[in-house]
Amino acid sequence: MELRKEILSAHSKEHSLYIAHWIGDDATRFRELMQLFLEDEYRVVQRSAWIISLVGQQHPELLPPHLPAMVARMETVGLPSAVKRNVLRVMQEMTLPPELHGPVMNACFQYLEDPKEMIAIKAFSMTVLSNLALSYPDIKNEIRVLLEDLLEHDPSPGIRSRAIKVLKAISPAATTKKRHSR
Repeated sequence: MELRKEILSAHSKEHSLYIAHWIGDDATRFRELMQLFLEDEYRVVQRSAWIISLVGQQHPELLPPHLPAMVARMETVGLPSAVKRNVLRVMQEMTLPPELHGPVMNACFQYLEDPKEMIAIKAFSMTVLSNLALSYPDIKNEIRVLLEDLLEHDPSPGIRSRAIKVLKAISPAATTKKRHSR
């Protein structure tokens, strides 16, 4: 399969699943997909991001070598929403290496603070920050303040649902329960 040509041939969930299935757990094919995601034109990057999230959900072991480049891509000005959304979707389900914590944290805080950012990106950012708060409890207060502000000014169902879950997860009672259950 000529991956770039196939990505451009159609844009649907079925087609993205087809390509993700073709990539499977093949590291070489996944590397080719990552190259398109990192270096190609807007439409290819956008569609590649969705396929990366699908492959990452089924084969998370393929992601670690590419995480630094994915995080660096998140720092790009004018990054398509589809890229942010799909990268964060994958990151919320995995343990990030410590050297990426700072840049990921910064990006997630920026997405939460941006009133123009999409709901899904904010929701995934909340979860990523909640996961990072386990290692960096000092950020819990900043997360809490941002989420309370979002609940007040953007009470959409998606924001409300995720914010309430994250606020419970970072509350002192939840932290104490997690320590005692280990």
